[in-house]
Amino acid sequence: MTPEVRLGIMGYPVAHSRSPAMHQAALQHCGLSGSYQLLPTPPEQLTETMQHIRSAQLTGFNVTIPHKETVLAHLDALETSAQRVGAVNCVVREGRGLIGHNTDAGGMARILDGLPLSAGRAIVIGAGGAARASVDALACRGWRILVANRTAERARAAFAGCAEVLPLADMTNREVEDASLLLNATAAGMGRPHESPLPAAIRLPPHLTVIELVYTPLETRLLRQARTAGCTTVDGLALLAAQAADSFELWTGRRLPDEVFRRAAESAAEAPEGAERAAGRVGAATT
Repeated sequence: MTPEVRLGIMGYPVAHSRSPAMHQAALQHCGLSGSYQLLPTPPEQLTETMQHIRSAQLTGFNVTIPHKETVLAHLDALETSAQRVGAVNCVVREGRGLIGHNTDAGGMARILDGLPLSAGRAIVIGAGGAARASVDALACRGWRILVANRTAERARAAFAGCAEVLPLADMTNREVEDASLLLNATAAGMGRPHESPLPAAIRLPPHLTVIELVYTPLETRLLRQARTAGCTTVDGLALLAAQAADSFELWTGRRLPDEVFRRAAESAAEAPEGAERAAGRVGAATT
């Protein structure tokens, strides 16, 4: 008999997460019995939650803001990309050990490989875990990278030797004109459709490809700005689905198309109660 797959997502907040809906759909698609639970964890409760996870014998779990970097100290080992990035968004139980992975980096690599772009100049906005994963994927493909962050000191510490760094407030249209790709790896615009990560004076040129990692709302102000300017755009569900597919494969050994996860995320957005339902059991115990 196939063991039950027990999964979850740790972060704070996590009530908005579409991961439960995505992984419920994946479990059902594969005919697997299991569950995917929300693990809301304020920073001061990280140690307590990790102790609970170990005792609860989860198969694996996702990690999101604000724990992608701080969780490293609570893991038994890191796989190569997580070591390189210095951030973890997926943890797999191997025996008694908890092994950290970074499927954000792998997911972003697949997105980049699917774009009709040659490696050139890229601007990444942000310096957190998602930015680190994005910079890793870009650097591995030969891109020249400029990181623009509100706090330049944090970015310099994170990206020394692999990217130029500029305070976000100092970014000008010249840097944007010189780039062929712009990627927002901040939470700017999440739940706030009138907010953009860009300084007010920035104008997007039509030759730019813009990748947005915020998926709530799906149509962010940055994407509206980009589409109005004639840019090629990639919305926030692209990476959400790609990293979910990679995480699910690590946990179950089953490879599903990204589209399975994207459709589930879109359905969850249409049904406000979807996240609560998705957090419940699936398979034989579906209610």
